[in-house]
Amino acid sequence: MPASQAHIRIERVLSFEEARERVSAQAELLRQLPRKGEQLALLSSLGRTLAEEIVADRDFPPFPRATRDGYAVRTGDTRAVPAELKVVGQVRAGGELPIGFSQLERGQAISIMTGAPVPNGADAVIMVEHTQRNGDSVRLLRSVASGENVVPRGSEARSGTPLLNRGTRISHPQIALAAAVGRSKLNVYSRPRIAILSTGDEVVPIDSLPADNQIRNSNSFSLAAQVIAAGAEPIQLPIAPDEPGRLRELMAQGLESDLLLLSGGVSAGEYDLVEDVLSDFSAEFLFTGVQIQPGKPLVFGRARSGSHGSWTCFFGLPGNPISTMVTFELFASTLIRALSGDTAQSALPGTKARLRKEIRTKTGLTRFLPATMSGNWNDAEVELVKWQGSGDLAAFARADCLLVIPPVGEHFNPGEWMTVLPLEKW
Repeated sequence: MPASQAHIRIERVLSFEEARERVSAQAELLRQLPRKGEQLALLSSLGRTLAEEIVADRDFPPFPRATRDGYAVRTGDTRAVPAELKVVGQVRAGGELPIGFSQLERGQAISIMTGAPVPNGADAVIMVEHTQRNGDSVRLLRSVASGENVVPRGSEARSGTPLLNRGTRISHPQIALAAAVGRSKLNVYSRPRIAILSTGDEVVPIDSLPADNQIRNSNSFSLAAQVIAAGAEPIQLPIAPDEPGRLRELMAQGLESDLLLLSGGVSAGEYDLVEDVLSDFSAEFLFTGVQIQPGKPLVFGRARSGSHGSWTCFFGLPGNPISTMVTFELFASTLIRALSGDTAQSALPGTKARLRKEIRTKTGLTRFLPATMSGNWNDAEVELVKWQGSGDLAAFARADCLLVIPPVGEHFNPGEWMTVLPLEKW
């Protein structure tokens, strides 16, 4: 009996929050699995996940560091101001103290630059703005407290202190910190392999001339780009036709990867075969839909690989291009971070902006609609992009954010604060 006749569709349509929780729970299980690692040059590790702990190779800072240009002084000499002190030298960042200098004595000051080591005997730095220089003496116009404008030795980290934990995603601050402790190479987790399978007789390769009833396979490339941005390796499989045998063959290949992303074929139509064929791989469906727009017919679960019999997670993403991209970021990216070894709890990069124009909508769905932001960061405005639905790639390309419309409420007035997901952070 064909799979499409044997499989009985069991609806598990969840709210947005319930679906996120179910995906996050599966991500926690994936984080417990062993994973391979490799060593990369420092800059090549950008976007990867640390497979080792990075520790301080010395105290940070390695000396008491001045945070302002001015004069290193003894605070006891500043209690009665104005006060005249003798300038006995100068020290710059990366420079050395005057030859023969051992300790700052009472009544003395040393000219000091930001980042320079504070000399012995000094316990504060008075900013140059609060002084008047006169030859080899300086007049202090205000008092300073002990420790003012000085970062004590080791206050940022002591030698041997962990600075970056295993499972940390590497971005530019982590690159800088690794460089600061002398690490030219880092041990990182290997990139997970993410299989991408577009389905449908209407889908043709991007270098083909499509007929009027066909579309180019943009989903495979948008998903590959998102997979790369998430720190994984995309495996783009051939297009699967609406035919169970070939679809089953390509699914078997995809389930050999760490995660299988299918686009299209997850609705309830006669030729939507994805769920039926997945059942041939002992698939467990954790949900078969989410109360969102776009992307309601989203399928998530796990199936057994034919070669090694272990479980592989899969997403059946809707075939409309905007739905595919949005559901990837809302759900699939969470699993990819876990497969990459990233231990951080996944959170959507939301911010707030005032609604520029009113919105009228229906209740029941959490909506993630293409929009644009304008104004300053602390008084931003957001406005929907005019679009023709979840197949309108041109409209989505004009958007710089998604406006989140909650499932309750039918009318939102200009000036209301709304949640926004900036697209550039994806």
